[in-house]
Amino acid sequence: MVFPQIRMRRLRKTVKIRDLVRETVLTLNDLVYPIFVKEGISDSEPIGSMPGQFRLPVRKAVEEAENIASLGIPAIILFGIPIKKDDAASSAYDPKGVVQRTVRSIKERLGDNLVVMTDICLCQYTTHGHCGVVEDGQILNDPTLEILRKIAVSHAEAGADVVAPSGMIDGQVQAIREALDHAGFTDVAVMAYSAKHASNFYGPFREAADSAPSFGDRRSYQMDYANPDEALREVELDIGEGADIVMVKPALAYLDLIYRIKTMYGVPTAAYNVSGEYSMIKAAAEMGWIDEKAIVLEVLTAIKRAGADMILTYFAKDAARWLIGDE
Repeated sequence: MVFPQIRMRRLRKTVKIRDLVRETVLTLNDLVYPIFVKEGISDSEPIGSMPGQFRLPVRKAVEEAENIASLGIPAIILFGIPIKKDDAASSAYDPKGVVQRTVRSIKERLGDNLVVMTDICLCQYTTHGHCGVVEDGQILNDPTLEILRKIAVSHAEAGADVVAPSGMIDGQVQAIREALDHAGFTDVAVMAYSAKHASNFYGPFREAADSAPSFGDRRSYQMDYANPDEALREVELDIGEGADIVMVKPALAYLDLIYRIKTMYGVPTAAYNVSGEYSMIKAAAEMGWIDEKAIVLEVLTAIKRAGADMILTYFAKDAARWLIGDE
């Protein structure tokens, strides 16, 4: 018997043929855009280590949200930077806090035309910059949970669709789910930063959000990046506690975890294409070493190929324009 000659290149011959057989397709619906909203400023503040990114006053954050919706991007996630910081992170759960005011204004303007997610953590709101209550140099778990409950409810009251606890405090998902349900917000979803690693890719974010710890580091509560099986345990625990979405953070160096988590649990899975990943691409593109558009679309497709259902990325606006062909 004579077998036909196999030529894989037949299905790579033209753009249209390649499109027909493409297995992974990046779309606008995969994107979530992070926004930094800062209290006490009247105009945009450029973030030096993140070219093209800004800290925005509430008014401009609302305008940015409208722009995001007009591009067809379905969701944003808000990070607040308050004027007042204290050891109890009281600004984080103030009904008149910067995130709460921004959520209300966006929802008044856009309603359900944009999904509004909110980061829930203490680091931007505390004088010490850690993600929990600190006593004698130790980050206390259970007292922190009480504050996280207050933050979550205050964000839900403002109109948030999804709250996203990012502090890697044990039991945070259950505490927040119980608080939301008790307050009548059973329809507000929880996106858990389930596999958030003590990563070296966060440097630019800490400048952007003014959230660097004033002492020590976060390795006693964020995950060791060398422990993939531990990441699976974290995800399983969060699912059991009521997480609607689980997240892997960062994304690019953790594609194996995205794949394993999606394959093993089959739940909606987010990946955060973090600040360091963004800034490295921007820096290399500025030097002329890479084609920014081509690299970004390749990176985002790879994250989706690994299993991510949604990608939090600072490239979301650019990617949206490229995907719809405006640029």
